[in-house]
Amino acid sequence: MLTGIAYIAFLFLVVRFLVSFINILYSPVLKHQKMAGTPKVSVLIPARNEEKTIVQLLNDLIQQDYRNMEVIVYNDQSTDRTGEIAESFVANDKRFRVIHSVGLPEGWLGKNHACHQLAGEASGEYFLFLDADVRGNRNFIESALAQMEKHQLALLSVFPRQEMQTPGEKMIVPVMNSILLSLLPMILTRISPRPSLAAANGQFMLFRAKTYRKVLPHKKVKNLLVEDILISRLYKSNHLRIQCMTGNETIRCRMYQNLKEALHGLSRSVAEFFGGSHWVAFLYWLTGTIGIFAIISGLSAIFSYIALALMAGTIVCVSVASRQPVWQNLLYAIPRQLFLGIIIFISYKNKKLKRTQWKGRNINKSSIT
Repeated sequence: MLTGIAYIAFLFLVVRFLVSFINILYSPVLKHQKMAGTPKVSVLIPARNEEKTIVQLLNDLIQQDYRNMEVIVYNDQSTDRTGEIAESFVANDKRFRVIHSVGLPEGWLGKNHACHQLAGEASGEYFLFLDADVRGNRNFIESALAQMEKHQLALLSVFPRQEMQTPGEKMIVPVMNSILLSLLPMILTRISPRPSLAAANGQFMLFRAKTYRKVLPHKKVKNLLVEDILISRLYKSNHLRIQCMTGNETIRCRMYQNLKEALHGLSRSVAEFFGGSHWVAFLYWLTGTIGIFAIISGLSAIFSYIALALMAGTIVCVSVASRQPVWQNLLYAIPRQLFLGIIIFISYKNKKLKRTQWKGRNINKSSIT
């Protein structure tokens, strides 16, 4: 039995390495591109208590080379200076607007409702939803539009390059890319019609407005967590072309500020990387954690050496594909794997206790009526 488990664990390592290597060969990074025309883009920003970050994003938008856009901020009952900061930009640039929430209707999660409201106010040919902590260079909007037109996409989503400063962030935040880039060949998000081969990141989602108004994706998932992945699957189910990419210096984000924030934040979404199943997530973690010991104990020494090389090679490939320091990810590989188990446990526990919260709101879908 041990030998059988060892072979399964070894095959798992081979698959992860091959997938991560494919993601280098068919680089999913959004590169600088020029747009032929200048269609109007509605940049839509749901913001709740984002005073520390939103000013940087709004400054980035002002400095865009691409000028034909409107920027609408949805101040979602913030208790800090988010609304005031956003209003200060309105006074200096007529392309900016701020909507102030009057409350969250029953049956909606906060971000989904904010995005739906923003879309209702937008007038562009494209809707670009950005989280308030995203940063972009001078041409990130034009590059994304060019990618949309090049492949006639209905939805383009980008995983920003993650900026990490504290040891806690460096240990935990790369978990997201480690799972994604070692299990899903990103090219398949565009060329495969299968909904199971879809992915997206709500930090950056660019929609073709005409299609968005027909599908109303945020309304379809109004009381569901991890709306980004679910929307990408919804689009593929409706035979709409999508693509998910990663960012470099073009698009970046510091998603969490410390270990506690990273644990809490990733616990909200980790199960959706595995089809919403905590048991599949746990099996993934278990195989990656004890699989090497099964290989060492059940197979010959050559398999052990190859297995270690595959593990290291996967970390290198994922790091290169996601534009993260290789040495850093190798250094934190063991504690990151242990923390992944903690994240999955927290996620499962919160689901059972119906106490998942974010920004002061209960967001457990089972608590929504």
